[in-house]
Amino acid sequence: MRIAVLFILLGTAFPARAQTKNRVVVLTDIGGDPDDQMSMVRLMTYANQLEIEGLIATTSDGQHRVQPEYIKKIVEAYGAVRDNLSIHEPGYPTQQYLEEHISVGFALDGMKGVGKGMDSPGSELLIKAVDKKDDRPLWVSIWGGPNVLAQALWKVRSTRGKEALTRFVSRLRVYAISDQDDSGPWIRKEFPELFYIVTPGINAGGGFHHATWIGIGGDKFHGRFGGADFSVVTNEWLDKNIRIKGPLGAVYPHWKFMMEGDTPSFLNLLQNGLSDAGHPDWGGWGGRYELYMPKREKWFLGSETRPIWTNAQDEVFGMDGQWHTTDQASIWRWRDAFQNDFAARMDWTVKSYKEANHPPVPEFVHGDRMTAKQGDTVRLDASGSADLDGDALSYEWFCYAEAGTRGISNAATGIKQGIKNFDQPKAFFVISRNRVMPPGTGTLHIILAVTDHGVPRLTRYKRLIVDVVE
Repeated sequence: MRIAVLFILLGTAFPARAQTKNRVVVLTDIGGDPDDQMSMVRLMTYANQLEIEGLIATTSDGQHRVQPEYIKKIVEAYGAVRDNLSIHEPGYPTQQYLEEHISVGFALDGMKGVGKGMDSPGSELLIKAVDKKDDRPLWVSIWGGPNVLAQALWKVRSTRGKEALTRFVSRLRVYAISDQDDSGPWIRKEFPELFYIVTPGINAGGGFHHATWIGIGGDKFHGRFGGADFSVVTNEWLDKNIRIKGPLGAVYPHWKFMMEGDTPSFLNLLQNGLSDAGHPDWGGWGGRYELYMPKREKWFLGSETRPIWTNAQDEVFGMDGQWHTTDQASIWRWRDAFQNDFAARMDWTVKSYKEANHPPVPEFVHGDRMTAKQGDTVRLDASGSADLDGDALSYEWFCYAEAGTRGISNAATGIKQGIKNFDQPKAFFVISRNRVMPPGTGTLHIILAVTDHGVPRLTRYKRLIVDVVE
């Protein structure tokens, strides 16, 4: 009875119903490095929070064949647990639906697969998805080479007028896991208005070492950084929390170099209250990115010719007791939360509702946008938050200074940035009159993280934006 009452009172108990789903097509060079298979398993556990309109097997610079059978195997495993997942949250698509949206590109590398006569089942599916009568943009999540996208753009430019091409491009949003062949730089040069998130560069030149997405779990390999909790991305942790859990866990392989390098490409599309897909500079589980034209680096395939959404640094206090200011930190700062969330969803594949944990529902008593002046006291109130399982809740308020255009102050006050009672449902802070860069106006991003005390502990967020005016 208590859970049913909460559903009625909160109206947001199931985030998949409360928010508009992001549409997504995945291009994956699955079948080589096992990390694509790992990311595909995680994607399946969130299939109710996304509208998956394509799972397309592609090539990459290091893989010269397409292997859709790996996608099919994981989708079959998902089908075996889909009904159990649906006990915990609604909206999971059927196995048949996902199978109908599996496709392939040509087994050709990069620009060799782009041009006249290169229309593949995958590029045709992608064009059809973009053309669908739907006001929502289509996200293209690129885990390998993007030549399927390049071919779709090439064909539309070759067969449609300028206005139709502009409309087609405007409906696309791209998040690419670096440049895994030469078609990515070509796309960015030829279609300068295309919304594109990427750390440019190829692995052969050392590009992966500098990429934001490495923060998912590349501490010991590509990233070689400190500060993060590596224990929750080890094969041992994954054995205990993922692989032993039913048919879907059984198809989650051991990592070769690092865990799930492709997963950041869809994490910011999930409905956890933290990220806004249209604002990569606001940050989230998939990292934070800023719009600028990066200077040429030796690992680039060529000079960038226009601004892209790319690496942005966050300053984060690490587990080693040191401050770290890196682009990878914009992902690993959330690692405990997104790993616990994955572990809980894998529980959903095999456990009853009563046996499993479910995320809390944070609620502001006030709105999610305020206007204030320097010197004002801003009062924060999340006393309306609740947990569907009746678990106790912990609270953390902090200023995400990098996401806005100013902080509470520029004093070195740590991640809480001067918020009083930051660990309580009600908190407050004073917007400093001094020690901020002139004119002192701008936007403040205050994040509320609410974590339950279930097993594993789950976190959901709300973001308050404060417009500081004169």
